[in-house]
Amino acid sequence: MKLNGKDFDRAVQRAIGRIPREIRRHLDNILISVQQNPPPDLLEAMGLPPDEPLLGVYQGASLLDRSTVNPPLYPDTIFIFQEPLEEMCDTLEELEEQIEITVVHEVAHFLGIDEEKLIELGYE
Repeated sequence: MKLNGKDFDRAVQRAIGRIPREIRRHLDNILISVQQNPPPDLLEAMGLPPDEPLLGVYQGASLLDRSTVNPPLYPDTIFIFQEPLEEMCDTLEELEEQIEITVVHEVAHFLGIDEEKLIELGYE
């Protein structure tokens, strides 16, 4: 599946709209940036091989790691990687579902939510 940038951005917006309010409300102060692919240096820094599909990544300080003494220097950002997501999906519905799952997992990193809670919420 392959979408142009505008159509992919609309798919991201629809996917975000599907996220339960209890999680979505935390996106108000998080920048979401769509990139074609993860940069090689990011994969290297994460210890992933260049051919490993990375769908998204959160960059910032989780709420558990923040303090008033040392506020974050940069805005919290979720990067969504378009090409890996498109490669794993055959339909627009599958793509939106996978984007939703990816964003929820990245918000979980921000909130300090563990995998067990994500599974409880239906995000495996």
